[in-house]
Amino acid sequence: MHQADWPTAATALFGTRLPIVAGGLMWLSNADYVAAAARAGMIGFITAASFPEPGALRAEIRRCRELCEGGPFGVNVSMLPKLVPGEKTREVFETIAEEGVRFVETSGRNPEAFLPPLKSAGIKVLHKVPAVRHAVKAASIGVDAVAIVGAECGGHPGLDMVGTIVNAAWAQSRLDIPYLIGGGIGHGSQIAAALAMGAAGVVVGTRFVVADEVWAHADYKRRLVEAQPTDTGLCMQSIGNTVRTLRNETTRAVQALEATQPGVTIQDLMPLVSGQIGRHAYVSGDWSKGLLSAGHALAFVDRLEPLAAIVARLEAQMREALRRLAPFSILHGAEARRS
Repeated sequence: MHQADWPTAATALFGTRLPIVAGGLMWLSNADYVAAAARAGMIGFITAASFPEPGALRAEIRRCRELCEGGPFGVNVSMLPKLVPGEKTREVFETIAEEGVRFVETSGRNPEAFLPPLKSAGIKVLHKVPAVRHAVKAASIGVDAVAIVGAECGGHPGLDMVGTIVNAAWAQSRLDIPYLIGGGIGHGSQIAAALAMGAAGVVVGTRFVVADEVWAHADYKRRLVEAQPTDTGLCMQSIGNTVRTLRNETTRAVQALEATQPGVTIQDLMPLVSGQIGRHAYVSGDWSKGLLSAGHALAFVDRLEPLAAIVARLEAQMREALRRLAPFSILHGAEARRS
């Protein structure tokens, strides 16, 4: 367990040095990336869906444990909105428990049905949601912490589309469990601000994709360095599964279908939005096709470098943010003494 440099309810929960969670990245969150997060003082989550065979997931968990050098790590389990025949979510959780993993990050639908066996195995549950109202529900069923991602996030921002800074302050009055804030987080001053507003930490995704430990092709990463927040767009709103991704041929084609074909279904869109298409982009570096999750934190993606170097810059920015606040702290202290 790390000594927390920024002690919060999140660092206490995960046993980390920093109140930063490296959120699960589909296809990309493997043992190398997650272990790098642990060594940098954070917690990361292997994406179970990236390893659909139980044996492969089990092997990746074991490899991660070896690479983490005693640091904490978890597994991300993204569930479909509704239970479907053949879904193996329960088997995935069983594998996680058997391997002695201490933390899971859940998303998608309500995890209530899985909480009793997870808690009996001593596993702490961080549930990721796209809205404060869903965070309140998650707290009521007994999850240990929630992560609320705002409209700026890459991936799925939900339907409410409330911004990150609003979520950070709003949740403080609505929740009595630790909460983290995500969506557009890529600068240390944002982390300091989230803590000031009541969050126990933040979730970072897009900012970390250019880390050396992420296996995606360098050409894809260089595109993220070049991109601006305005190079992301939303699609799939028509089927209630809004996603923010890098603008490319696929996003334009999906948006055109949604605009011209009322009643379009996920089956209609699947030839364009299949996850395997996106995975190919990471392998080949051709970012022109596939729904490639990217959020407004592209504003801060400026170079390819080791994850530890990115985190060191975030820490330095957090400290600088506190230094900027120091005069206000002194002023407040003087007013308190006068009263």
